[in-house]
Amino acid sequence: MNRENFFRKFDKTVAGFGDSKPKILLHSCCGPCSSSVIELLAEHFTVTVLWYNPNLYPEAEFEKRLETQRQLIAALSNDGSPSELIELPWRSEDYFSNIKGLEDEPEEGKRCLECFRIRLDETARLAAELGYEWFCTTLTVSSRKDAVAINAIGRQAAEKYGVKWLPSEFRKREGNHRSIILSEKYGLYRQEYCGCVFSLANQENNK
Repeated sequence: MNRENFFRKFDKTVAGFGDSKPKILLHSCCGPCSSSVIELLAEHFTVTVLWYNPNLYPEAEFEKRLETQRQLIAALSNDGSPSELIELPWRSEDYFSNIKGLEDEPEEGKRCLECFRIRLDETARLAAELGYEWFCTTLTVSSRKDAVAINAIGRQAAEKYGVKWLPSEFRKREGNHRSIILSEKYGLYRQEYCGCVFSLANQENNK
């Protein structure tokens, strides 16, 4: 079976917009990953970034990454890639209540898939509530994230809430490399672990 070409679907979707720029709610996992995505999406959409990451641990790390997101949005807006930001507070209970029973799963396993689902479900719900036609996520920038699984979860959330999921694999076409360049350009904080308490423990064990 041939693997889906998500960027081909992306191209086909945005080609149909003509001169219009529909509203999109973009879930951001962190400032660095969102940099190249915002830059790209701003060419085709009116972009609002959603900061909803209840997986992040500890709270101080959550706040540090949120401040980096604010820093990036200000810098990109000044450089012609405007976007707004919706900030949700640190709601770690959202994460821990949904991953019960998955604590011993390995990194990049079922626990991570549930983490994607928590965040994309809330993004789709808010997109519907606030009147956004489209939603997507920055998660596919990372080479360590399963783009096929993320797109499948996104489609499920879209069907559940009646909004449109934008197919993507943002690491393609130098997306990941561009995010590194932009992070260096704007002096962004680049974290050393994915974000959750389990990835933090794994990172510390590997030191």
